Amino acid sequence: MSQASVAAPRPIHISIPLREILPWAVFVGVLALAVLYFVSTEAGAVELLSSDGLVHEFLHDGRHLLAFPCH
Repeated sequence: MSQASVAAPRPIHISIPLREILPWAVFVGVLALAVLYFVSTEAGAVELLSSDGLVHEFLHDGRHLLAFPCH
């Protein structure tokens, strides 16, 4: 029996213009800064979202994991 070799399809190089990537990069950067702000704040703006401290307790261990002082 002979084995027939099957050529694998070659990947197509796609170039994405910077003007299409830039808005998404800015959006992800702003979102990352917002997440960092909420994780790093103790109870200031986060208290507006939850009066019972649920958001604070949810983010509490994340603060310690990222070495933010919390107490």
